[in-house]
Amino acid sequence: MTRRPPRPRRSGRPAGDGRPGSKSAGRQSAGRLRIIGGDYRRRLLPVLDSPGLRPTPDRVRETLFNWLTAALPGARVLDLFAGTGALGLEALSRGAREATFVERDARVAAQLRENLATLGAETRARVVGADAEAFLAGPASPCSLAFLDPPFRMGLAAPCCAALEAGWLDENAWIYLETEAGLAPEVPANWQLHREVRAGDSHGRLYRRATTLQP
Repeated sequence: MTRRPPRPRRSGRPAGDGRPGSKSAGRQSAGRLRIIGGDYRRRLLPVLDSPGLRPTPDRVRETLFNWLTAALPGARVLDLFAGTGALGLEALSRGAREATFVERDARVAAQLRENLATLGAETRARVVGADAEAFLAGPASPCSLAFLDPPFRMGLAAPCCAALEAGWLDENAWIYLETEAGLAPEVPANWQLHREVRAGDSHGRLYRRATTLQP
C-alpha cells in the first residue's frame, strides 16, 4: 500500500480499475484493487475513498513478487501501514501461510476485513486496528516477510525498521520498505539490500536480514 499525506489527486481515484464498487453502507469506494497473481488472481476488491490512500502500483507489485517467488510459500507476513492491504493480500494469494495487517484508520481496517472475507482468506489473516509504532512496541511474534510502506515525509521509516529488530523478524527474514524518492533510509546494519525499484515519487527496497554482519 502507498499512503501519502493528503494532497490533491489528479483523478480522485486509486491506481487500478477506478470504478465505484463498495456496497458497504456509509462508505464510499474510490475504485478497485486488483490481485495480480496466485489463487486470487484478477480478483477486484473495493478500495475506500480515503485521502492519501492508494494501492502500490501494479508494476511495482509484480516486480516485487517476482523477486519473492521462492520466499512466499508458507511465509508468515507482517503488513505494517497496511491501508488497502495490497501487499499482504498479494502474498496470501501466492502461498503465504498467514498475514497480520496493521492499520490505524478504523474505516480502512474494516474494509480490509471485508475484503479478506470476500476472498475467503479471513482464517489465515488478522487485521489489527493500531498505530504501527505502538503495535511494534508490544509483544513480538516473528515473521518471515515484512512490508513497510509508511506515510511519506513523516520520519517513520527509520524507527519502524529499528523496532522490527526487537523480535519481529526471523533469522533470514525479507523486508520490503517503500519510501519517498530521494530518501536514503536508515536501516539496521544487518539488513542487506537485495533489489530496488522506483516508480513515480516512490522508491522500494527489498532487504534480506542476516544473522551476522558481513566483514
